[in-house]
Amino acid sequence: MVDLVILCVFAFAAGLIDAAVGGGGLIQIPALFNVLPASPPAALLGTNKVASACGTAFAARSFVRKVVIDWSLVIPAACAAFAMAFVGAATVSLVPQSLMRPAVLVLIVLMAIYTFWKKDFGALHKPMRIGTREKLLAIVIGGAIGFYDGLFGPGTGSFLIFLFIRCFAFDFLHASASAKLVNIATNVAALMFFIPTGNVLYLIAIPMAAFNILGALTGTWLAVRKGVPFVRALFLVLLLILIGKLSYDLLL
Repeated sequence: MVDLVILCVFAFAAGLIDAAVGGGGLIQIPALFNVLPASPPAALLGTNKVASACGTAFAARSFVRKVVIDWSLVIPAACAAFAMAFVGAATVSLVPQSLMRPAVLVLIVLMAIYTFWKKDFGALHKPMRIGTREKLLAIVIGGAIGFYDGLFGPGTGSFLIFLFIRCFAFDFLHASASAKLVNIATNVAALMFFIPTGNVLYLIAIPMAAFNILGALTGTWLAVRKGVPFVRALFLVLLLILIGKLSYDLLL
């Protein structure tokens, strides 16, 4: 019972952070592996995905009600992410994780430096006119991030937010909302593997999902209420945490 309470607290925190800037897995996955060390890794990952998918869905629902979404970009990106998440998962065994970690670490460090020094990055929402080129770019972004999510995973939401700002001139709030909708696609792709293969601990996953949803609704409310400066600051904090975790993993 105590273990479940601890996991629900972490699920709430993960939902809150993930709703605003992504990165909930950095909180929820280590909690599951530490509290339930005897459980199979696949079952813990499936349990995490059920909880986070529920939170993501409710966060996206809240964002859609409060933020204008550019569906002409989001839908192609989400479809490509869904398809490529399967491809990424299928090629996990072909790409050594020892090569992925340093490459991702470098990318996140560059993202953090760029965001920190470019003070107006993501400050204003001035989306460009959406034509065929922009839609194709959205497909490329969605496909690449979906593949990465299936292959490795950490920082998926952060990469999406950064690319929506950099490529389409979104502000942080609109980029975060759009990222949540694309994340739904990759979550569904993952659940189509975990659920049929029995890799979900439902007695743990269902309470965690409820608290992840509560956290997601809180995080969405904070993001909308506090606005772009709050989301930008939280984004930078998350990037620093990602840099610390990936650096630590490389040293082990």
